[in-house]
Amino acid sequence: MKLPARITAPVALPLAALVLAACAPQTSAPAAGGDEKTGTLRVWLFQEVANQPKEKVVDAAVAAFEKKNPGAKVEVEYIPVETRAQRVKAAFNDPKSAPDLIEYGNTDTAGYVKDGGLADVTAEFAAWDEAKDTDPTARESVTVGGKVYGAPLFVGLRALYYRTDVFTELGLTAPKSQDELVATAKKIRKAKPEMYGIAVGGAYTYGAMPFVWAAGGDLAAKDGSGAYKATIGDDAAVKGLTTYTSLLGDDNCPAATCAQMGGNATVTAFAAGKAGMAIGGDFSHAAVEAGQVKGKYAVVPLPGTAPGSIAPAFAGGNNLGVLKSTSHRTLAVELMKGLSGKDTQGKLFDAMGFLPTFTDVRTAAAERRPFVKPFIDTLAAGTKFVPATAAWGQIDSSLVVPTMLQEIASGRKDAKTAAADAAKKMDAAFAAAG
Repeated sequence: MKLPARITAPVALPLAALVLAACAPQTSAPAAGGDEKTGTLRVWLFQEVANQPKEKVVDAAVAAFEKKNPGAKVEVEYIPVETRAQRVKAAFNDPKSAPDLIEYGNTDTAGYVKDGGLADVTAEFAAWDEAKDTDPTARESVTVGGKVYGAPLFVGLRALYYRTDVFTELGLTAPKSQDELVATAKKIRKAKPEMYGIAVGGAYTYGAMPFVWAAGGDLAAKDGSGAYKATIGDDAAVKGLTTYTSLLGDDNCPAATCAQMGGNATVTAFAAGKAGMAIGGDFSHAAVEAGQVKGKYAVVPLPGTAPGSIAPAFAGGNNLGVLKSTSHRTLAVELMKGLSGKDTQGKLFDAMGFLPTFTDVRTAAAERRPFVKPFIDTLAAGTKFVPATAAWGQIDSSLVVPTMLQEIASGRKDAKTAAADAAKKMDAAFAAAG
């Protein structure tokens, strides 16, 4: 999720933003556990690297909710992103110990719906006045089979961070195409062998995919029956993979070190002054600002293949969802509204840098904090998402894409062979998911 992947991540992307009507319409399906109007609601939210600012915003929203609902109390627990899969699966299997409301990565939506854990809140979402300002991509991130299963919370997008001091010293300008990016990275590495030209990682799925998408490729596509079929082995996708993996070498970011790096590691390297460029998220801004490169970097959209174009970015982000097993459906929906409505999203942006999913709130945020402009420009240029199927969870956890990238970077397989093998694994997962 964010990709906290971020879940960091996938503004899934498609990716993230809202919640529901204060009271569930009479057309809503009753919760599996009932609809009590008093009692304690349990909430699981993700633990951030620096969590205190998030807690302060959440505490304020909870206090407002409890004041409005005197008979209700809220208990918030912050859980590690890394162990979310086990915790949430256990909650789905044991309703008595399950929370009423959870934060989840938008790439998890389809899987959680298939597992039967999330409540269908289509009616509430449609009746909520603020929903009309939800980014379409964010709305897509909570939608499965035409039904809405949560409220988007924030959008996560990536762009190109670069060292202004290094570029000035070497007479370089921000790259305007991917070919120029590769050439620029290698110039930096040659002039400054102690640095990576651009920090990239063989385990950085959402850093690699913009190269595939910009080349006209994709992970998968639906066939005539509506089932997903892997397309990562197609010529266009292989072309993008070849461009990305050309950066995993001694003339930029040596495979011996960089093949194992994920997104967090690449941003950490950049923040520490060890790279001339990096592909980082809007959610990476605070970490970079806290690093050694503060005041010595800028951000532009990651370029596409054509000069002046912007590569499609993964629309990551997180959502909030009501569990089907809740015994407080109406209250849980109202709390979801309080935790992901416009006021809270604006405050989370100021506190954490999370990009709002409401278009009007995002515009106001950009006016307050200009650093988000490259990310908003990237969003406007068009984003992409992972296959909207429960199979993606298996593909992701099985490291199908990182394994493919590492096989190419190490020379164990050429790009065409590695991609074809990855496609077979994806197709097996799609078939198993039904």
